[in-house]
Amino acid sequence: MNRKLFEPYRIKNVELKNRIVMSPMCMYSSMNEDGKLESFHRTHYVSRAAGQTGLIMLEASAVTPQGRISPNDLGIWSDDHIADLKSLVKEIKSYGSAAAIQLAHAGRKAVLKEEITAPTALAFNENSKKPVAMTKEKISETIQAFREGARRSKEAGFDIIELHGAHGYLINQFLSPLSNHRDDEYGGSAENRYRFLREVIETVKEVWTGPIFVRISATDYHPDGLTPDDHVEFAKWMREQGVDLIDVSSGALVPADIPVYPGYQVPFADKIRSEAGIPTGAVGMITHGLQAEEILRSERADLIFVARELLRDPYWPRTAAKQLGTSIEPPVQYERGWK
Repeated sequence: MNRKLFEPYRIKNVELKNRIVMSPMCMYSSMNEDGKLESFHRTHYVSRAAGQTGLIMLEASAVTPQGRISPNDLGIWSDDHIADLKSLVKEIKSYGSAAAIQLAHAGRKAVLKEEITAPTALAFNENSKKPVAMTKEKISETIQAFREGARRSKEAGFDIIELHGAHGYLINQFLSPLSNHRDDEYGGSAENRYRFLREVIETVKEVWTGPIFVRISATDYHPDGLTPDDHVEFAKWMREQGVDLIDVSSGALVPADIPVYPGYQVPFADKIRSEAGIPTGAVGMITHGLQAEEILRSERADLIFVARELLRDPYWPRTAAKQLGTSIEPPVQYERGWK
């Protein structure tokens, strides 16, 4: 019996050899604070490609220095970043994996010495720095920074771009009424709060023709925040703009108690997939091959994003194959120990 987890998946001009995605996970390991790759990153990402993960997605990569979550984030704000990223992409692809990058801006959740900016001058919590409300000029500059990040991603050879619109970072801050109190065309109605993301997508598409994913937080876990129903509408707009897949996570816009259990975010991916008519990726405590296969077979998502389990087991695709009673081809160097 064929296992859907190991079936190829095609998105525009990109074919993934299986439906396992290495979810973007910040490593905070650019130790020179210049946004550049270190030897750690090569080991980290290439080992998962050797482990036969179909799509390797780099962690949140800041489109401006002020958009880093921490001083040690990866960056893509300078042409100086391209050469190392290009070399890493080549290594990832040498194992048959596709390569993606997550373009990000932390907004008010940046933990930096310099001034930070956000849609509204509201701190994340009582221990966070208060941001400066973005002027329209700053909004325009930031949108162009996403465009330039996309251009650099193309020059580095990435197959897929993901825009980070989740976990309380800048795009998420514009989308949610909890963090966006603006009274101009970027605030107020849902259409206005979506405007920043709409313009980011539009400008990215000026320089990028490959697949575009958007990561979202499907709920703010707050009675006055965004709900999955809100994100169904946003996802419809994204689909109309040509976004190819919604990577469905949740939370982290405001401090909240989140009920966590295996597959706890899968219902959100299912809802957006069925009601917005757009492919989705499921993420969140997906740790077993049978669990991943059930999600795909029941058509609740199209791709499986694996995070912590890939930290514990860089060869999780092999583990999942064994759990599903099948096998996958190893790198030729590992054949003797793969069976």
